[in-house]
Amino acid sequence: MVLLNSQHLTSQLIYGRHPVLEALKAEKVFEKILLQQGAFSDEISAIKTLARQSNVPVQFVPPQKLRTITAKNHQGVVGFLSLIQYYSVEDVMLKAYDEGRIPLFLLLDNITDVRNFGAIARTAEVTGVDALIVPQKGGALINEDAIKTSAGALNLIHVCKAQTLAHAVDYLKLNGIRIFAADEKAKKKVFEMDFSIPAAIIIGAEGEGISKELLQKSDESFSIPMLGKISSFNVSVTSGIVLYEVTRQRMKQ
Repeated sequence: MVLLNSQHLTSQLIYGRHPVLEALKAEKVFEKILLQQGAFSDEISAIKTLARQSNVPVQFVPPQKLRTITAKNHQGVVGFLSLIQYYSVEDVMLKAYDEGRIPLFLLLDNITDVRNFGAIARTAEVTGVDALIVPQKGGALINEDAIKTSAGALNLIHVCKAQTLAHAVDYLKLNGIRIFAADEKAKKKVFEMDFSIPAAIIIGAEGEGISKELLQKSDESFSIPMLGKISSFNVSVTSGIVLYEVTRQRMKQ
């Protein structure tokens, strides 16, 4: 089961019906495509068809939204090409096992802020995370801000896009990966978890937290002790605390 593969791309914004269509035909990897509401043509129909076949998120937006992105003649179509290379969960996991390492994945649920995403990627890279797993839809756009905030880590760490995080969790569990969820309501604390085994940790956005479906699929949930009056950590701080605990435990081995 391969969730997604792609090739490296170096540019981001592409606009116009024909350029976007040709990029799709050439199997370029898109973060997403924006289509103007009400726009219709044979090329737009073809764009929608190819985007669906390639699992590229498509959003229908008003004309003013597209004008804020580019003043050029976009013809109702703007696409964002990927700035990074994506990998499959399967390939990353097999590589870890082949190199004699204990796999470690970080799944990011409902995290849309690009700077938080970049900060998490930076921490994940320096703590030995094998890959970040993000959903096909609803995640942060990996743009220049995300890469800058990551201090270049997004050019080093593997990033995997799954059709849904639930699918990714099911696949990981089938392959012996234990699923941990960071949940502020959990009774067990982060330092009570055993992260010395093959593990995948789910981190959710502040406020929304982790979806009920993912919490139900998790093998264990944990919280981080807090002594102050504020009810939660910033999501990138949460990731740092959890990944440091993973590092602490694994360095003992």
